[in-house]
Amino acid sequence: MGAIAKITAKGQATVPKEVRTALGLSPGDLILWEVEPDGTARVRRVGPVDIEYLRAVEGTLSEWASEADEEAYGDL
Repeated sequence: MGAIAKITAKGQATVPKEVRTALGLSPGDLILWEVEPDGTARVRRVGPVDIEYLRAVEGTLSEWASEADEEAYGDL
């Protein structure tokens, strides 16, 4: 599948309908642009960030936040 979009003076482009359909995009959805070292780019749909879930996960990581851990792994 190939689709062409024109970049405006503000750097904006319309995502072609066939791409929106293929990615299941709706107004307000987020997309991620990934640029590869060879100059190609990929675009994919991403879900919204669930802040409450991330805070809950963060709370389980406290056992890895000791001074000993920082000393052993701080330079990774």
